[in-house]
Amino acid sequence: MLYNQQTVRPINTYAGWKYAMLVIVLALAILYALPNIYGEDYALQVSGPKGGPVAAEMFEQIEQNLKDNGVEIKKSTNEDGRALIRLFDSETQLKARRLTAEFLRDKGDFGVALNLAPATPEWLENLGGSPLKLGLDLRGGVHFLMEVDMEQAISKKEDQYIDDFKSLLREQKLRYASVVRVNDVGLVARFRDEETRDSAESEIRQRFNELNTRSRETGELYEVVITIPQVKITEIKDYALQQNIATLRNRINELGVAEPLIQQQGAERILIQLPGVQDSERAKRILGATATISFQLVNESAGYNPSRAPAGAELIKEEDTGINHAIRKSPLISGEHLTDANVGYDENSMPQINVNLDSEGGAKMLAMTSKNINKPMAIIMRESKGIYEEVDGELKLVDTKLVTNVVSAPNIGAALGSSFRITGRFSPTEARDLALILRSGSLIAPAYFVEERTVGPSLGKQNIELGKTSIIVGFIAVLIFMLIYYKVFGLVANIALTSNLVFIVALMSLIPGATLTLPGIAGIVLTVGMAVDANVLIFERIREELREGTNPAQAIHNGYDKAFSTIADANITTLIAALVLFGIGTGPVKGFAVTLFLGILTSMFTAIVGSRAIVNLIYGGKSLKKISI
Repeated sequence: MLYNQQTVRPINTYAGWKYAMLVIVLALAILYALPNIYGEDYALQVSGPKGGPVAAEMFEQIEQNLKDNGVEIKKSTNEDGRALIRLFDSETQLKARRLTAEFLRDKGDFGVALNLAPATPEWLENLGGSPLKLGLDLRGGVHFLMEVDMEQAISKKEDQYIDDFKSLLREQKLRYASVVRVNDVGLVARFRDEETRDSAESEIRQRFNELNTRSRETGELYEVVITIPQVKITEIKDYALQQNIATLRNRINELGVAEPLIQQQGAERILIQLPGVQDSERAKRILGATATISFQLVNESAGYNPSRAPAGAELIKEEDTGINHAIRKSPLISGEHLTDANVGYDENSMPQINVNLDSEGGAKMLAMTSKNINKPMAIIMRESKGIYEEVDGELKLVDTKLVTNVVSAPNIGAALGSSFRITGRFSPTEARDLALILRSGSLIAPAYFVEERTVGPSLGKQNIELGKTSIIVGFIAVLIFMLIYYKVFGLVANIALTSNLVFIVALMSLIPGATLTLPGIAGIVLTVGMAVDANVLIFERIREELREGTNPAQAIHNGYDKAFSTIADANITTLIAALVLFGIGTGPVKGFAVTLFLGILTSMFTAIVGSRAIVNLIYGGKSLKKISI
């Protein structure tokens, strides 16, 4: 019997703890790869107003409505604020969505979204098991087409010009009657005399040379008509589109969607694809939100819950209480000064939003609140919302509305600076979503959904089948070759290869944000080939040792030891390439890099450690005269 020179243990043997470790690792890999065999259920997800939970009574009515209309429900749950109805096929899913949307149309701001819910058994979910996430090209996902309201983008720019004109005229001590927007004419500055009008036109032309101006007289007033040339309008539209894309990208990043696609489509539209989104209704709500926040003083002279607004104020209702507040029209601070917003909890464990302002906003807040201690300050939320109707299975934008409400109107207890908190009757979900929207920035102009759909399952199924076929055909071909060419050692390599696939699937299922795409499948196929290459290097080295007359047991030992450095060098260089691809690549390139990186790690483990463990189990500690290789 042969022994290692350094130890008294026979060569080609592993200590018992190593076999135990391998068994445990393989068992865990099988456990966490197991959810992928259960597939997913077609589901309908319903959310309450502002993304909140659906009341149990309302959920029962939704279920009953579906049953009354012949929809067979597989399973339904309404837990942890997530109402989910599982169905048997995609046609039933589409029918259920239409029926539920019609049923809830006049019952409040409910959300109804298509979903794919994992069919993993509860016991496996409790252990943290979940299927791996598939990319849009495999599983499908949410596809949005949003249209930017360019009229509002231009209107906001015109409002900014009006404020700038007024500031300029006051600065130059030129008295004006009014500066207003006149439909089909442009911006009009009105004066009482011709001389002041001409001086004002000269100043405006000099300061705003990108605009066109002309003089005219109407009755007793002398006017300067200012128009925005088409080149500038195009520039405003392009800026609005690009800024909205940047803001939407921030919001998508906050959502944690892996490998999203967001790009310009045409002059006014934005294409968004979110692969494998579990909560598509929340994604839609956050992406489409145009919430802006402002801090404004309350006009106390109007009294409690006034029915009429005094001069210089407007009535805005506090949504949760229904109380009217007379809000002074000039805001203390607008949302443009907000730099960060995150969720915290007060002493009563109620959600609150912690807000940070930039230096300019902090200075303004300090100056204004110092003068208004113990006076109420309202936190105003303004949001543009689209009104949709479902036509031929697709949502169509039919109108828009501006929703303004008071979040809260607390008294100013002390002078506020750059950091303070917003309290209100927030649910945890509402507070989290609002903080996300404020943190990622408001859209420069409202953007409305003109198309919403899930990517057709036929595309996903076809790609999945092609991907499976490519892996299965390649895998079987390799298994047959290895079995015929290397006999018993080929069988060992085949067991290691199969384990390698299980490890990759388990790791992809466990890593948050990891998504399998078609390029990712290509990465798996490549790593299967590389795993075979490692085994081939080892087995050929063993054959070489045998040809040189080395004892079979020693040949096995030398084959694994001497091939290790070559395998390590080849795989480390590929690992570096995978890291570079992941670092500088985007979308499909990253998907390829992830599976390549994981596949190399698992293939090295199974080829060097796993296969040797099996070989040691078969041939270890024995006096061998011949081996099957």
